[in-house]
Amino acid sequence: MPTPLAILRADPRTAAWLAALEADGPPDVEIVLPTLEPLLDLAVPHEDVNPLLALAGDLRADPELWWLLRRCVQRLVRGIGAIDDPFELPLLPDELGALGRYFHAYVFIAALPYVRAYHRERDISAEVSRRTLADLGRNLAVHRRRHGVGGVLHTAWLKLHFRGEVYQLGRLQFQRGTLGSRMGAAASLGPGAPALSLHIPDFSGPLTPAACDDSLARARAFFPRHFPEEPYTVATCHSWLLDPQLADHLPDSSNIVGFQRRFRPGYRDEHASDGPIEFVFGDPALPVDALTPRTTLEHAIVDHLRAGGHWHTGNGWFPL
Repeated sequence: MPTPLAILRADPRTAAWLAALEADGPPDVEIVLPTLEPLLDLAVPHEDVNPLLALAGDLRADPELWWLLRRCVQRLVRGIGAIDDPFELPLLPDELGALGRYFHAYVFIAALPYVRAYHRERDISAEVSRRTLADLGRNLAVHRRRHGVGGVLHTAWLKLHFRGEVYQLGRLQFQRGTLGSRMGAAASLGPGAPALSLHIPDFSGPLTPAACDDSLARARAFFPRHFPEEPYTVATCHSWLLDPQLADHLPDSSNIVGFQRRFRPGYRDEHASDGPIEFVFGDPALPVDALTPRTTLEHAIVDHLRAGGHWHTGNGWFPL
């Protein structure tokens, strides 16, 4: 039977990534395997707690997976504090089974002491730190809802939390970053200007005006205090929620339409997006004919697609 590293080398998705890790120097990080308390702090769903604790022994006993874990953790924590660090954590081949699906959870858990130390250095409260990093649990829940088994989904997204780039402040999440060329032109600031990218996490309640106002007030206080060297003057958002077509299908009083009104137009993106299917119905691969809409939003999404329309990722900005 092929070893874990042989499986990775045989898979085009992971071969180059593995070669880059092999070129790194010897790791000097301390690896902490999960215990119950950090899993609860990270909002890990109850059905994933026992597998993560049980599989940790198998991970420690496999010299190749342990080698891989140490190097992934070292490379991840090396980028803590940076913006747009290029290191990726691709999904591992199916041949690695449950341990492969959960592998990146062990990477993030092992990085937990390092990102918490970074938060303390920045005088970020333990409450903000805990609520931010609890996105790991949300991610595990989405993976199970979509695939029916435990695992980590969207590792590139979680990487941002565990290197100090994303923060949950009330209902919304905010990502430290800079403007690209098109959004920089739209905001008349030019590419490379500091900007907060706004994200709307799932399982967090309605997107009410009051909840958004509260989050924005927190962000306006948070970033000047904890990142004074990064003068954020604008917020941006790239999301299916900003597709202007939604306003044609939803009532004027809807939270989504109100959220859209906060933004000034960015640039036009004509690429079709499966975001509404992914985030509203749980799986971007679901065929439209299999969807059973119940809410006003679900009917709007499905009716538009069945009429031959497409949804797009909208974008916009506003001054902070």
